This record gives sequence, structure tokens and C-alpha cells, in this order.
Amino acid sequence: MYVRVAAYRSNSMSDEAKNGTSPSPAPADGPVAEMAQMALEEPKVSFQDQFKAFSKFGDTKSDGKMITLSQSDKWMKQAKVIDKKITTTDTGIHFKKFKAMKISYGDYNKFLDDLAKTRKVELDEIKKKMSGCGAPGVLQVSAGKAASAVERLTDTSKYTGSHKERFDATGKGKGIAGRKNLVDDSGYVTGYQHKDSYDTAH
Repeated sequence: MYVRVAAYRSNSMSDEAKNGTSPSPAPADGPVAEMAQMALEEPKVSFQDQFKAFSKFGDTKSDGKMITLSQSDKWMKQAKVIDKKITTTDTGIHFKKFKAMKISYGDYNKFLDDLAKTRKVELDEIKKKMSGCGAPGVLQVSAGKAASAVERLTDTSKYTGSHKERFDATGKGKGIAGRKNLVDDSGYVTGYQHKDSYDTAH
């Protein structure tokens, strides 16, 4: 019985191989491959999408159609457009030409065009930086900088005041003892190094 089943299986497999119907892996252009490709590619955010996002930044009532000078400056700082060539003074001068607190997407393009010409900077370069600077408030920090910042902030040897009391010499947290003044009623003097080492045999 077992031999017949095995023989049947091998025959059916060889038939599949002959007919070219053997189970094959999913095609490379299937949905899985497509999703993998999308994951590899950075999401393309248009300049207009960024305009909408930053025009709502810090203003819950904004509909994303008008942007303020403050929002524009935050956007430009995040995109590193505001630097030695372009300053907040420049953006202020050019923005105030519109004699409005907020300007539309169309006027914002005119504002950038005027700013780029005056400061002799490529408009396309400005827009490229502003499109790819990430969501509002997200700073593009390199891994090295982030790691060193975390390291600096978690270095307990640099802590002062009451925070310093929460860790021992090795940097290990003391738990509740570091947060509350617990009364030591053991009879030993504070700081005594040989606590509980008295040999009862003597």
C-alpha cells in the first residue's frame, strides 16, 4: 500500500514536471514584490502636500490653503533652506510684500520665486529641499548624532541635585530609595562601609 502511494506520488510529480505545472514560487511582479518595492522607495511627497501640512502646523483651525510667515519659516528651517544665504529677515521682507498675514499656495510660489531671484538661489533646489524635509516637526537627525544625544542625556554621572540621588556610583537606579528619604533604623552610622559584616563567632 505504502509503495503504491509513493509510486503514485512520484508519477504525479513527474507528470507535473513534464506538463510544466509544478508549483512555482509567486511571480516577482505579484503584490508581495510590489509592497516590498514600495517599502524600499521613499514615499514621494509633493511640494503642495508639504505646503498643506506646514500650513496646518500649530494651527488646528487651518484648512491647509493659507500659510503664515511663522509656519513658512519653520518649514524652511526644517528643510535647511534658511541658512547663511537666506535668513529670516529675507523671508520676512519678501513675505510682507503681500500685505497679508497668510498667503495662498499660488502666492507662496511667487514669494519663493522672488526670494530665490533676490538671494541668487535655485528655486528648484529650494523646492526640492522643502519637499523632502519630512513631516512638520520631524527633524532629520543622523543616527550618530541621535545616539550621542541619547548617550549624553542618559549619562547619570552628569546628573545634579535630587536626580543625582536616584542612581548609585555605577549608574544603576536605586528605585524607591532614590526617590524617598527612607529611615535607616539599623543602628549603623550613615556611610558605614562594613555594615552587617560583624562576625558573630567572636
